[in-house]
Amino acid sequence: MHRLCFTGSRPQRLALTGIVAAVALAASPAPACTRCLHVFADGTVIVGRSMDWMEDPGSEIWCFPRGLQRQGHAGPKSLTWTSRHGSVAVSFYGVATACGMNEKGLVANLLYLAESDYGKPVADRPALSIGGWAQYVLDSYATVAEAVAELRTEPFTIVAPILPNGEPAVGHLAISDPSGDSAIFEYLGGRLVIHHGRDFTVMTNSPPFDDQLALNAYWKEIGGDVMLPGTIRASDRFVRASYYCGAIPKDLTGIRAIASVLSVIRNASAPLGITTPGEPNVASTIWRTVHDQKSRVLYFDSATSPTVFWVPLETLDFSAGGGVKRLPLKGGETYTGTASASFQPAEPFPFLEAKPE
Repeated sequence: MHRLCFTGSRPQRLALTGIVAAVALAASPAPACTRCLHVFADGTVIVGRSMDWMEDPGSEIWCFPRGLQRQGHAGPKSLTWTSRHGSVAVSFYGVATACGMNEKGLVANLLYLAESDYGKPVADRPALSIGGWAQYVLDSYATVAEAVAELRTEPFTIVAPILPNGEPAVGHLAISDPSGDSAIFEYLGGRLVIHHGRDFTVMTNSPPFDDQLALNAYWKEIGGDVMLPGTIRASDRFVRASYYCGAIPKDLTGIRAIASVLSVIRNASAPLGITTPGEPNVASTIWRTVHDQKSRVLYFDSATSPTVFWVPLETLDFSAGGGVKRLPLKGGETYTGTASASFQPAEPFPFLEAKPE
């Protein structure tokens, strides 16, 4: 587990972390989207995230069965695989999995990170479009430890083309499992950086995760009951989500546990109508998801709907040959309560087409 350590007197530590904070804030852009994870006393594990973007990316919810043949949509050397686990996923522009949970309770969340650099293609290493990164993890692994053990060997090269709206498709990945284990994956300067441990509960966007940890250490010294940063900048949202997530009572259960994590994500959300020129992800919150990883339930909260609906994974057919199904959303559809019965047969969406340089 990665840890930050500051030595010296408290004033010296404050000065040092203050300098780090000032430098990072001055140098970094301010993209959006927030993810937070909380483990309750009874073993319930809840992870929530927001999707903030300059426009509605036409997200829909998909049910993918086991045994689905996949390919990485990244040229002639694309990665190929067969899904070992069924999953429910939320799409992004119909070309990427933004988040989801598989039948083992593993959750993946892909968030924007402007500093991402996935490096050059490597000879004899297959390529994977970034649109399929989160889905590959959901298809392939049951636990965070299993995913970290394989992904640290870099079995593929990620290729990040341009999104349908003309913006770069760059991001970092957070995963968690029903034990509360968590990992953050970032590609910086062409190298994979992994933070693995139960303490890594919050992720936003720029700057990269190590810098976010330094910024959060500075604000911890001040104390959230004294002052918290209040803008929609990623670094401010990281601090607020960290403080509020840590303040959630551990003894909450059931719907109160779910509501507590959703309340933290709503606190880190941006109102409809917010946009920042040149930064497509510093924008309005379009939707939020909360995953109950023990009970295997996905909760979906649209910014334009007054209701939250949910999809218990136990109500879906993940058997091989069971067929892909889609829950329509991009036409303005909304649901109340359990939405499992509204899934419709569909063809799987292709991942964002990429061409290695």
